[in-house]
Amino acid sequence: MLLRDLIREHFIKMSKSQKKVANYVLDHPNDIALYSAAEFGSKIGISESTVIRFSNSLGFSGYTELQKLVREQFFKESSLTSYQQSKMDIPKDMSFHKQVMEQDRESILATMNQIDELAYQTAVQRISKAKSVYVLGLRSSYSAANWLSFSLGLVKENVHFIRPDTEDVIRTIMKMDEHSVVIIISFHRYLKETIEIAGLIRNQKSYIIGISDSILAPIHAYSDVLFPIYAANKSTLDAVSPLFSFMNAIVAGLIVEQKEDFMKRQALYETIPSHFLFEEGKDPI
Repeated sequence: MLLRDLIREHFIKMSKSQKKVANYVLDHPNDIALYSAAEFGSKIGISESTVIRFSNSLGFSGYTELQKLVREQFFKESSLTSYQQSKMDIPKDMSFHKQVMEQDRESILATMNQIDELAYQTAVQRISKAKSVYVLGLRSSYSAANWLSFSLGLVKENVHFIRPDTEDVIRTIMKMDEHSVVIIISFHRYLKETIEIAGLIRNQKSYIIGISDSILAPIHAYSDVLFPIYAANKSTLDAVSPLFSFMNAIVAGLIVEQKEDFMKRQALYETIPSHFLFEEGKDPI
């Protein structure tokens, strides 16, 4: 049974303090996977014993058993199912598109608040100083990785988009070293291929920047720094808005970090004839 259904089933019999835990868990279920009973209780202002009694009220022998369930559900639940359910729950008596976009706004705000400022600055500086930058993202993360590599390439030289389907990944990895930065985007469900490639890159001593939906994601084991992207439901589709917003912040930070180089690249870019590639816009009659 899903945790939220389990809580709803036993909620009426809970004490006041246990209901406080229940309400928090419904909004932040992944916190159970991250913290011990004592840490979790401290986070919401209750005792460790109350957290344990909450676990017992759901039928678990203790907090560890509850934590195991949460971790299993986190890694196994279908992203598409989560996305569909979250949209089915939106009331139909209000503007649907505004409610969906409001959810996106809230996800961006939550991501803003959980990004570590020092880690962000360090990542931007690492990208700026790197001799080469590589970006990897497969399946649902492919389009984001493609956009990020293209955008970084407008600012900096030697930015490469890793395409395992069209290139020899081993040869690409062989070119990496301690002067390389590799950005890996990995969202639920976490592809084994992405994690295996990350392991090979780790052996090259390159600096790895991970972007995922949780600090528990498998990519964290190989990342020098990991940026968690918030999504109310564990769905890559729900994470699109905060993900692209954060990647935009990385590109913007790099532009500021390399202001003079960026202006030179822009000036050079504009000297190359490209009128045959683009259709000039016309004012409407």
